[in-house]
Amino acid sequence: MCDQTFVAATFGPCESCGKASPLMNIYIKTEAINFCSFCVELMTCQVLQGGESVASLKRESDNLKKKLEEERGKLNDIELHQVAEKSEVLGAFAIKTRRLLKGHGNKVLCMDWCKDKRRLVSSSQDGKVIVWDAFTLNKEHGVTLPCTWVMACAYAPSGCAVACGGLDNKCSVFPLSLDKNENLNAKKKSVAMHTNYVSGCTFTSSDMQILTSSGDGTCALWDVESGQLLQSFHGHTADVLSLDLAPSETGNTFVSGGSDMKANIWDMRSGQNIQSFETHESDINCVKYYPSGDAFASASDDATCRFFDLRADREVAIYQKDSIIFGASSVDFSLSGRLLFAGYNDYTINVWDVLKGTRVSVLFGHENRVSRLRVSPDGTALCSASWDNTLRIWS
Repeated sequence: MCDQTFVAATFGPCESCGKASPLMNIYIKTEAINFCSFCVELMTCQVLQGGESVASLKRESDNLKKKLEEERGKLNDIELHQVAEKSEVLGAFAIKTRRLLKGHGNKVLCMDWCKDKRRLVSSSQDGKVIVWDAFTLNKEHGVTLPCTWVMACAYAPSGCAVACGGLDNKCSVFPLSLDKNENLNAKKKSVAMHTNYVSGCTFTSSDMQILTSSGDGTCALWDVESGQLLQSFHGHTADVLSLDLAPSETGNTFVSGGSDMKANIWDMRSGQNIQSFETHESDINCVKYYPSGDAFASASDDATCRFFDLRADREVAIYQKDSIIFGASSVDFSLSGRLLFAGYNDYTINVWDVLKGTRVSVLFGHENRVSRLRVSPDGTALCSASWDNTLRIWS
């Protein structure tokens, strides 16, 4: 946690010493208190003086984790693939590259579909953000940012704006218009400011709020109009690499994954971490909600993708093969949720049967790491972004 984040969050009188200063919002049981950083440290010291040490607290934390895993294990009555034994085996797939989008001068790091199912936005290490027409391959808009490594981009729900961020630690929003010659840089609006790189961004159910994740170990919810920080989310102990919003329009939760090998579920209203999963053995590069919102998948450098059921509060499936030794970089579900598409560092896209846990197809075509996968809103196409400077549309 860093003080700059808290300065942006709230500034006012400390409930302990009364001095006006940046406040940390802390939950003790269910009561929220606002203390300055000095009073938080003082409170911590007072607790430790009561005969506890950091080592004893760590031991207690480890014991509680073991008990939690034991309780989860008691509820583990049957595996997902056993439940799915009676399900029909999926037939052969004929997925091919239908469009090849060329225009970036360096690694394509991120992409996102517009709700109109036709346009998409991509961002690259060359510092450019491009809005494409996926049918005609035309570049409708192009923006060059002052920094390279534009690591995140997202389309607004209305289709009238795009957001992007990267190594400049900012998330900026660009309004789009019908005039293709318009200078979008002149209309750029910096909405979010982190203390390290922005790794992911996504609009909520409206154009007025945006969620960001960052290398500073936090996620944050921002007001687009004013640029004000509405809520910050502290719980990861290393870089947050990905986030995804729950698919329900009234959903108030999102999932994040990071370099601490954790996937966390957050409540946007309270800022609290309500569920946490720690079964991966390396960085979690991507997290994606199941279409129903009751589960999510993750992709990791440990060469596995995993499926977590929120109602069961546990991992229910692992998608792996002995022949897959490279890390998984991105995942997304088919519209029905039966298929899981996963991009890997060995340039391939593996298609998994979510229920049976088996690989049903491998897609070849990219010449470098697959950095991002997204299924179109109508489920008819898959777009992949790669470090080979291109995007491919499959169907």
